[in-house]
Formats: sequence, C-alpha cells, structure tokens
Amino acid sequence: MITTDVLVIGAGPSGTVAAALIKKAGFDVRIVEKQQFPRFVIGESLLPRCLEALEEAGFMDALNAQQFQVKSGAKFVRNGEICDFTFEKQHTDGWRYAWQMPRADFDFTLANECERKGIPIAYKHEVTAIDIAEDGSSVTTIQPEGGEPYQIKARFIVDGSGYGRVIPRLFNLEKPSSQPARKTMFAHITDPRRLEQEEPNRIVVYVHRDDCWIWTIPFANGNTSVGYVSKPEFFDKYTGTPEEQFRAMIADEPALKERFSNAGLIFEPRVLQGWSATTDTFWGKGFVLTGNVTEFLDPIFSSGVTLATVSAQTAARLVIRQLNGEAVDWQKEYTEPTMQGVSVFRTYVNGWYDGTLFKIFFAKNKSEQFKEQICSVLAGYVWDMSNPFVKTHEKAVRTLANYLDNVPEHTS
Repeated sequence: MITTDVLVIGAGPSGTVAAALIKKAGFDVRIVEKQQFPRFVIGESLLPRCLEALEEAGFMDALNAQQFQVKSGAKFVRNGEICDFTFEKQHTDGWRYAWQMPRADFDFTLANECERKGIPIAYKHEVTAIDIAEDGSSVTTIQPEGGEPYQIKARFIVDGSGYGRVIPRLFNLEKPSSQPARKTMFAHITDPRRLEQEEPNRIVVYVHRDDCWIWTIPFANGNTSVGYVSKPEFFDKYTGTPEEQFRAMIADEPALKERFSNAGLIFEPRVLQGWSATTDTFWGKGFVLTGNVTEFLDPIFSSGVTLATVSAQTAARLVIRQLNGEAVDWQKEYTEPTMQGVSVFRTYVNGWYDGTLFKIFFAKNKSEQFKEQICSVLAGYVWDMSNPFVKTHEKAVRTLANYLDNVPEHTS
C-alpha cells in the first residue's frame, strides 16, 4: 500500500493548484487522474482572478513561457449594439489580464509543473472506492487501465475531479442543479480574417437570438474557438453531419458568416449538454471538494476555471492548517466563501438568460462607475465586498436594470 499525506483526485486546474500549494507547504502529495494528458476540455477563456491562485501555486513562469493569447477583456454584441469591458478599467485592484488558450495545453502545463515540483501523477488511474476512518484518514482503491488495482492511504483527500465528480458519485452526494438544461455545439476553426475583426485579444459573445448566444475565443496559434449555446431544441432544426449542422449555424449568424465562410475546422464539431450539477456538501471528514466538483453553472461568463482555482487555493490553505494540527471550521471558512463566489456568478448567469443583463449591457449611455464595478465581476473578483455588484449582487443588478428600463433613451 502506498502512503501519502494528501491524495488529490484529478490533474486539472483545481487539482494541480491544490497539489502545488500543499506540496509547497512541505507535505507529501500524489495525484491520480482518470484520463491521459494532454486531453481536450472546454473552458478556454480565463478570468484575471484565477491568476492570483496560479501565481501562489508557482505556475506563472511556466504559463508565461507558453505565450498564450493575452485576454484584455470581454465584448458582448447584439444586433450591432456593443458592450465592451476592458480589464484595465475595473473596480477591483487586481490582475488586468488573463489568457485564452486550448485547455489541453494549459492543463498539461500545470500537470507537468506539478511533476517537476516532485508531485507524482498517475494517469489513466481511476478511483473505484474510498474508505474513510474515524480519524479522517482514508484508503482509496485505484484501478489502473490494464493493470492490477492498488490502494493509497492518505491523511486527507482533495477531490478536484471536475465532471468526474468522484466523491459525490461514490458517497451519493449529488443533487440536481437549479440551472435549466442547455446544450453547446463547438469547434476550433482557422481564422485568417481575424485581424479584420480587430478582436484578437478578447472573448466576444454574440447574442444570436434571445435564447441562443455564441462565443468566439481567439488563440495565439491563429485558430479560434466558436461555440453555440442554447436550449437543446434550438439545435433540432439543423440536420446533416455535425460539420454541416455547424456550418449552417454559422451561415445563419450575420456577424460570423463572412468571417468563417471559408474557414477550416480543426476537428469535427462536438456537443456537450446537461453540464450543470451540484452537491449536498463541499467537505466531509477527511475530504474536500474543489472546482467543478462543487458546482458548475454555465460557460457564459467563463467562471469555471476561476471557481476551480480559487476553491482549490482556499481548500489547500485549510488542508495545510488542519494537517498542522489547527482547528478548521470548514463550513465557515470553505463552504461559505465558495458559495459566495458561486452565488454571485449565478446571479449574472440567471440575469443573462432572463434578459436582465441585456438592459444593462446594451443601455445607450452607461455609467462608467457601474460598468467598472460589473467589469470586476466579469474579471472574477466575486469576493470583493467593496463592490456593490458583489456585496448585494441580486439587488444591485435588478435595481439597475429596472432603472434603465424606465429611463427615456436608457440614459444612466
């Protein structure tokens, strides 16, 4: 049997941030990962707040060396109306940029850095059972692909398994999300006309219809990620092969039709749906859930990697304290701040889909102060209580939208 201080499940951003921070504190850490890296995953547009976690974990030098596309903001477009957020103009004193990149490259860089730091990663090793003793120590059964099962004894487990949701699945902690079912079809596309668009350094979201939006995320390699998100029934009218369906969707959007008319597909369009999920608890005796294991909302505001890395950053600090013999109030010190971030993002996700944010984003004359405060939310600073659009997020968004809805010419 292998022994370690901390077993981390999952080698994505959440697992690697937690592992690097715990290793940095002097503890023995091991990672098990069900898949082989590099592997494809969406979530290709980061937010500035997650760079704080990446810096503390010691990943920034390796990430800078990759020369990923710098992301300076986010732009929203609806029928020619534009709302352009620039991270240089945000309320919170924090990072002013992030990155856009194929996630396979990003995640593999983090995993490789963990191995360089002396953290072993067992790829294609699946967790099949976990037994937790009264003192919180655990014995985890691992099944390698094509090999014999083995066990790891650990003082603590960090579950950063993302969509795999290992502990929620094994311990029956899962519950349905409050978010409606949505579906996305996406691909990476060659983008020779990118510079004509003057949009190389930000994600652009197009409102295709009130119930459908499109992301365009340019990468440094010259390709662009394009994805349609809507209710599942939106896609039913498109027939043929996945490529035929996807090209028909692009042809139906005037803002993209000419730009991508002769573009090549890097891979056949893929489909994801039913991604929203949550759980009954974020921690338990001898374990903590981080990242998408806690709750994944929706891709609209690119919140996934931020919630993953920040929850891992918070959890790692608490794991270190507990292993050092300190008392930790996991509910107050972990669940509550994690839910703070999730709740703020949920307000904005819901406001996007019910049209509330359209009234704010596409108002004729926008208040620069309010715009900077909302920009901080879109930069991932959803824990900054000096920002009214964080502290009283539901009330602030609703009040501003109602005000703008009743002001002539939408002045503010």
